[in-house]
Amino acid sequence: MAVAFTFPGQGSQSVGMGKDLADAFPEAREVFEEVDAALGEKLSKLIWEGPEETLTLTANAQPALMAVSLAALRALESRGFSLKDKVAYVAGHSLGEYSALAAAGFISVGDAARLLRIRGNAMQAAVPAGEGAMAAIIGLEQADVEAACAEAAKGSVCQIANDNGGGQLVISGAKAAVELAAKLCTEKGAKRALMLQVSAPFHSALMTPAADIMREALAGVAKSAPVVSIVSNVTVTPTSDPDEIARRLVEQVIARVRWRETIEWLGQNGITTLYEVGAGKVLSGLARRINRELATGAVGTPAEVEAALAALS
Repeated sequence: MAVAFTFPGQGSQSVGMGKDLADAFPEAREVFEEVDAALGEKLSKLIWEGPEETLTLTANAQPALMAVSLAALRALESRGFSLKDKVAYVAGHSLGEYSALAAAGFISVGDAARLLRIRGNAMQAAVPAGEGAMAAIIGLEQADVEAACAEAAKGSVCQIANDNGGGQLVISGAKAAVELAAKLCTEKGAKRALMLQVSAPFHSALMTPAADIMREALAGVAKSAPVVSIVSNVTVTPTSDPDEIARRLVEQVIARVRWRETIEWLGQNGITTLYEVGAGKVLSGLARRINRELATGAVGTPAEVEAALAALS
């Protein structure tokens, strides 16, 4: 059994996530305390008590999801689990890449929390409210979606932001262009073209100001070679080089999240089992649609920690 760990992105958050881990494992609670200390606020209280609309804000959701993922990993490690010895690769969906890298020792939990708070604020501030948009396109070939984006852009920005697999693509850019591209996708035969309730046009060229901020922020933190190679969202290739990883994290802000290709690559390179570490099971569902031969598991509750330990021992 060759194993990879994946780490969820924005949208997997829910009020109360990780509380049972913190109650069951002192090492998991320590993660939330580290994050609170790094941010100078009780993010853990918001995670566990809400309100949901505040937790969902990008600047809160990003470090919150990382905290839950790392709490789950620490719970495993408290029982003798070794990421280095048991896992071949790590990968994370968008912000989940930071979780994966913190898990593998590239950056500390505190630095990951601070970077994700900076990232969330920078992505939110990059485009004035109401000027950007995103839409999910279901059941249309990638080439047709790309053609619709090109036709709709007309000098503005409209591009594929997420290739999530299972026939789901997300487009992002200027609001008028995204709305037109969604309409064109419907005309080209998409099963659905759904405008998303998001606060900014993530993973598009409009995020360039945020990428510049992240370049400076990443330059200021201590970095180490990860103990497990990470499969980059941007390149879909594994790397352990700290400088390359930092460059890819900057590019990731404006680049497509190539999740379908990431899961395909893992399957083609010996991985038979994926564990989703943290909140929810979004990535497990996507993986099953991309490659039905991959076994999937979750590590987000005390019971799931115990099951994973039994399976991976």
